[in-house]
Amino acid sequence: MLSGKNIVIVGGTSGMGLSAAQAFQRQGAKVVALGIGKETSIRAIEVLGRNAHVLTGDATEEGQTESAIEKCLERFGPLHGLYHVAGGSGRRFGDGPLHDLTLEGWEYTLQLNLTSVMLSNRAAVRQFLQQNSGGALLNMGSALAFSPAPQFFSTHAYTAAKAAIEGFTKSVAAYYAPQNIRANVIAPGLTDTPMAQRAVQNDDIMQYVRHRQPLDGGRAGSPHDLDGLASLLLSDAANFITGQVVAVDGGWKLGN
Repeated sequence: MLSGKNIVIVGGTSGMGLSAAQAFQRQGAKVVALGIGKETSIRAIEVLGRNAHVLTGDATEEGQTESAIEKCLERFGPLHGLYHVAGGSGRRFGDGPLHDLTLEGWEYTLQLNLTSVMLSNRAAVRQFLQQNSGGALLNMGSALAFSPAPQFFSTHAYTAAKAAIEGFTKSVAAYYAPQNIRANVIAPGLTDTPMAQRAVQNDDIMQYVRHRQPLDGGRAGSPHDLDGLASLLLSDAANFITGQVVAVDGGWKLGN
């Protein structure tokens, strides 16, 4: 499905990003994975091999995605797609219910989850325009943006950031459609990643999740559950799809 494609994955060295990188390779793509932390980068190099390039960098810093794109151009050729997975919880910095939410928690969480998306998408769009080639953007949202779970998932800055990603992506999709630049969002439910261990290891939360995500016996999602849709949306098979938010949530938004 992705034969001949060169894709940059921001947040591509662990969790959902690394799983996607492996899936994209199986579909024929060349991958550049940008991730934070030397240990995860070393592991990604071992897993992905020579048809990928791995960089260590912070997605919230200007210039990091540009460096990944430059490496893509140098090693593999023109950029065809960008998948932004990087993000995370700001709970330990003060994200939480509004009455407890600190300014530090708010600013940190929006920087990590929203500003990083703007920076990566801007870098990719500039490259697509320079190439005059079109291209595909795919951003990571969350089911919490449209289907809250106040009992266990009450981080309001995180939810605001993920909701903003939807609006941002749709606005980008509308503006750049004449240039054949597509932009879409994947919105997962609870997925078993390093970020989600607080929930996955809590019996009360998982009992709740089994009710909210009843598909396949009721379980947390796996990073692999997102790979098929991500591959589709970055492929030529999705050339007439833009501005969409697609949930991969095991049924999360259908119940309460």
